[in-house]
Amino acid sequence: MQWRNIYTLEDIPMLSPTNPPVFSLEDIALLLHAELAGGPSQQKISGLADIQDASPGDLVFAETESFLHQAAAGPSSAIVTTSRLRELITTDKPLLVVENPRLAFIQVLQAFTPQKIRLTGIHKTALIEQDVKIGESVSIAAYVTIGSGSELGDRVTIKEGVRIGERVIIGHDTILYPNVVIYDGVRIGGQCILHSGATLGVDGFAFAPDGNDILKIPHIGIVELGDNVEVGANSCIDRARTGKTVIGSGTKIDNLVHVGHNVKIGRNCLFAAHVGIAGSVEIGDGVIFGGQSGVGDHIHIGSGARIGGQAGVIGDIKPGETVSGYPARPHRGKLREYAAVSLLPDFIQRIKSLEKQVESLLPKEDKEKDG
Repeated sequence: MQWRNIYTLEDIPMLSPTNPPVFSLEDIALLLHAELAGGPSQQKISGLADIQDASPGDLVFAETESFLHQAAAGPSSAIVTTSRLRELITTDKPLLVVENPRLAFIQVLQAFTPQKIRLTGIHKTALIEQDVKIGESVSIAAYVTIGSGSELGDRVTIKEGVRIGERVIIGHDTILYPNVVIYDGVRIGGQCILHSGATLGVDGFAFAPDGNDILKIPHIGIVELGDNVEVGANSCIDRARTGKTVIGSGTKIDNLVHVGHNVKIGRNCLFAAHVGIAGSVEIGDGVIFGGQSGVGDHIHIGSGARIGGQAGVIGDIKPGETVSGYPARPHRGKLREYAAVSLLPDFIQRIKSLEKQVESLLPKEDKEKDG
């Protein structure tokens, strides 16, 4: 192999993480386009917290009446809430009135998030083939290897120990955390995040009996991620047997998720931890999977569907449908089923009691016959 020349990483001036930001209520109101009710506009907010963990100086959010009462009684300095809830309580604490407190709180969290120091350049221990194309302001850390024919977009960040195969394409502003492994031919969009241990492009689990042997079926397809996709730690996405395994733009995958070969996932889907998707499944846009749910092969799941935690999907799911249980069925029906099962012990006792009553009413000769 012919490795390109290396150069050292250089610091980019950034805000020090030891000096966290402090905002006034007026600053936050402007950020959220919120109405500020009560309190001096220049009152300082130095942190964010859940209601139960709040301290003086913290901002909390309350999206229900119960939470609002808790927040008003707690030590926080200000509360983000709605106009409807505002009318239900009298408090001396300043209120930031918005339409959606949860989304507003996320905006403030982003403003408070400390900026991390970012380095640009290539560490001297990185091994990069000569024909690799590297964009502007790229950061490649220690012990990274990048195979022939690969391309990195502008401002890509590759952390320590990442292995990138041949002919891999990575879009702008994407981050690969330590020990990510990208097999040959994978395509990753812009602004993606791949957490430590994520592996993209491994062979799918496909074998065929051959007499007394098991024949491995080759996989010559690829994996393709859209833009703004996040893949959690130690998750695995298999390459296609032929064609593509596709993860749509905006989709977020939690830790320890497995996506099988030739799966097609739409845009803005959510996968909680331990989800397993078998091969050749097609998933629409905006689908949500609860933790430890699983989907059998060659199944179609419509856009907007909801799959409950630990559900086992063995048949197609209609768009917008919510299912749970094993086998996965419409959620409301499953709840009735669970309720009925919980009553079985009582029913059994009642049946036994009724049997005894019936037996006591039978003529003696009928009892002897039954005996």
